[in-house]
Amino acid sequence: MKQSRRDFFKIAGIIGAGLAGVKPEKANAAPKNVISDDRMGVLVDTTLCVGCRRCEYACKEAHGIEAGSLDDYDDRSVFKKMRRPDAGALTVVNEFENDEASGLPINVKVQCMHCDHPACVSACIVGALSKQENGAVIWNGDKCIGCRYCVVACPFQIPAFEYHKAIEPDIVKCDFCYERTSKGGIPACVEACPMEALTYGKRFDLIKLAHNRINADPDNYIDHVYGEHEVGGTSWMYLASKDFSELALPEHGSEPMPGASESLQHGIFKYFIPPASLYALLGGIMWLGKKKEKSELGE
Repeated sequence: MKQSRRDFFKIAGIIGAGLAGVKPEKANAAPKNVISDDRMGVLVDTTLCVGCRRCEYACKEAHGIEAGSLDDYDDRSVFKKMRRPDAGALTVVNEFENDEASGLPINVKVQCMHCDHPACVSACIVGALSKQENGAVIWNGDKCIGCRYCVVACPFQIPAFEYHKAIEPDIVKCDFCYERTSKGGIPACVEACPMEALTYGKRFDLIKLAHNRINADPDNYIDHVYGEHEVGGTSWMYLASKDFSELALPEHGSEPMPGASESLQHGIFKYFIPPASLYALLGGIMWLGKKKEKSELGE
């Protein structure tokens, strides 16, 4: 028994009614990117860092990551290879040779830079990443769909994916201790630093401080505040005694990372067919297919 034209148009009408009954909804895919004049930041003075890695320990403790014993961080063998933040460490310290004093290596802390114009925020098609008023770039797991576009987009190679988790893996990165800083506190790593190599404050004040240090001791610093202008500016900034390219900090211009895909991605996801209507459409197609199959079998 073949399906009649009347049956076909009848079911098509039902599907169409289901779709027409619900208006297109606006998806919250547009990114939140607040650039406040009072946004906070951290100035990292690598000439003061001694590589004690207390910042690593404090960060893990603050974020519920297995930290081990504080004595474990006295092991300097970890500096034999370059490390990057990952799912088990939101910040790490690396060590580099000091051309001026071989016995005094240069240590550099690495974490999310919390860009003013974050490429990760631009790349996220569902608005799971956002730039907050205090300067933090944070991730919202309730919105994330696991596409990992942010991992690819980051110019500093920071966001990590929990590949070891089969169920509900997260995107992980430094969140600027948002739970603390949004309430007036300071990041755990800054609080833990015994050498005061990390200074937390308003970004524009930190830029002034950085240039004052350079001007006061030009023999100790190169005339460059890394992060002041790179990729449009970052909340974390660095001072150093040697070129930053030799300290594994990537060379970037002052323009924000291209957001070429942003208009396309967010345009696609701005309006979409609501799930209920989509399921109705798919269900109708499956119903037609099953009816056709039964007809061919003579049922």
